[in-house]
Amino acid sequence: MSVSLGELAVRFGCELRGDPEARVEHVATLANADRTALSFLANPRYRPQLATTRAAAVVLNAEAAAGCPTHVLLAENPYATYARIAAVLHPSPAAAPGVHPTALVAASARIAPSAHVGALSVIGERAVVAERCVVGPHCVLEEDVRLGPDVRLAVRVTVHRGVELGARTVVQSGAVIGGDGFGYAPERGTWVKVPQVGAVRVGADVEIGCNTTIDRGAIEDTVIEEGVKLDNLIQIGHNVRVGAHTAIAACTGVSGSTTIGKRCMIGGHVGFAGHISIADDVVITGFSAVSRSIAGAGVYSSTLPFEEAHTWRRLVARFKRSGLLEERVRRLEGAAGNKSRQEEDP
Repeated sequence: MSVSLGELAVRFGCELRGDPEARVEHVATLANADRTALSFLANPRYRPQLATTRAAAVVLNAEAAAGCPTHVLLAENPYATYARIAAVLHPSPAAAPGVHPTALVAASARIAPSAHVGALSVIGERAVVAERCVVGPHCVLEEDVRLGPDVRLAVRVTVHRGVELGARTVVQSGAVIGGDGFGYAPERGTWVKVPQVGAVRVGADVEIGCNTTIDRGAIEDTVIEEGVKLDNLIQIGHNVRVGAHTAIAACTGVSGSTTIGKRCMIGGHVGFAGHISIADDVVITGFSAVSRSIAGAGVYSSTLPFEEAHTWRRLVARFKRSGLLEERVRRLEGAAGNKSRQEEDP
């Protein structure tokens, strides 16, 4: 697709510094762009590449514009503006309406005429697939599943019974939504399975990454509110609630009955204990272990950054000896007639 810079400036509210008739056809990085590409600058680390870029145009802010050798689209938020332009230049492939002959659709299911159901997919009893939905090949929708308008399921997505997906939600390949939660009651050294009778409710404009799993509720529903973005390989336990517009990076695990607030940003490989609450507007850095509730907005970390191996071993040795050092300090303070801070503030 070829689009003029003038059209992009008007459509996305940018200030154009350059020729409005110049055209771009695709997006590229600053380093690898050619004369038909649009690029962007949002991270200062890549600013040295700006002076030598061959891009037809660059989306950036006013501060960086002076160093740009080509056409400029000024934007307050260059990354978000670039994302919207990239969606225009690289639109998702259109899926033809209709049900593939190899798909298995229950008689009581309702498929909108404008929806697409791919090869070898299975649509269960009383399932509803709304207007303009795309159900990719090998997907399974069990009974009573409801897909809102413009939902897109990629390849091999499994949506279990009673799950609801809101409008424009995107689910990537291999995701499983509504499988049984991890619920077992101990009895004399064995385990009794607790029936998982809730479902999963997913709001509008949610994206769920590849091989991510969201468990159904034990009694009430697991809830993913509107605008949530879940990366690949995330585990959401039963009866979790994730607040609107929260983003969670890959390999994070959220234990059952945890509530995460709105507009939170969760780094990769974070682990949440169960039955805790996280406030709105919380940022948690990668590899953190969240074992208790967080009541206020802010940035939280719990993992030590890496060190050179020899230095790390010395730090670990010091940590293991810290108890002995604490005891020595306490004895010395006692001999001097001073109370330790621990005794003053139990």
